[in-house]
Amino acid sequence: MHELAITQALIGLVKEHAEKVGAKKVERINVVVGELSGFVGQSVEFYFDQMSAGTIMEDAKLSFKTIPMAGRCRDCSKEFDIKEMDWTCPSCKGSSIELVRGNELFVESIEVD
Repeated sequence: MHELAITQALIGLVKEHAEKVGAKKVERINVVVGELSGFVGQSVEFYFDQMSAGTIMEDAKLSFKTIPMAGRCRDCSKEFDIKEMDWTCPSCKGSSIELVRGNELFVESIEVD
């Protein structure tokens, strides 16, 4: 259900920025989504279609770019992609890993007319 809140925030942010530049129509919204964000794109698209009707965002395309998970080993400082939830450093086999990518969720750009 957090997709509803995400969509509401997305619409508010896009509306604010589109108004600042005097846009007449929003064509595309490019969103960056981390693999671990728990984000369900289809749900956001559903809510967006419903909530943008009758606004300058009506018929705008949502584009999602997924960022894979990456970690950094606290023991050897090696940065690596995390595959299949394997949180073991491929370099030193350490297990003290911090997440450095994969939890993102933000609007990268807005294309307007």
